[in-house]
Amino acid sequence: MSADVFLFYLMGAFAVAGALGMVLNVRNTVASALSLVIAMISLGGIYVLLQAHLIAVIQIMVYAGAIVVLFVFVVMLLNLRQDAFPPGRLRLYKLLGVGLGLWVLGRFLAILGPHLPESTELPEMFGGYRHLGRALFTDYVLAFEMTSLLLLAAIVGAVILAKRRIGP
Repeated sequence: MSADVFLFYLMGAFAVAGALGMVLNVRNTVASALSLVIAMISLGGIYVLLQAHLIAVIQIMVYAGAIVVLFVFVVMLLNLRQDAFPPGRLRLYKLLGVGLGLWVLGRFLAILGPHLPESTELPEMFGGYRHLGRALFTDYVLAFEMTSLLLLAAIVGAVILAKRRIGP
């Protein structure tokens, strides 16, 4: 096993562990957001292994940095003090989630079969700033602008929810 393959599986394991930590930390939203940071940094590491350094930096700076900080800011602005889920219901949901995840994993492994597919060569300009910029502002410009409007609406909604007076 080469070092690239080992690092890929290691980063993949960290990404899955971070995703599970994010989902299973229902009571502590800040710990859940920090688990999301672990998952995002692991994905950035996978992009580095693919020689897409620009996308890796964007992944870490924008998603692991700015978006998660925005999530934590919104959580702290909302200042939720009571649990939405009683402890008894959490176990049932966790068991259902783990069972569903194991079933999906089993189905995926059954479809994949005993052998992994062969890897292919990446295009020459994969992950470069010219290729990314050209694709983003020609083919995906509508999705890019709609995402910016969605983020703006989410920020405005969070501020409106935070300014609303809770209680007398």
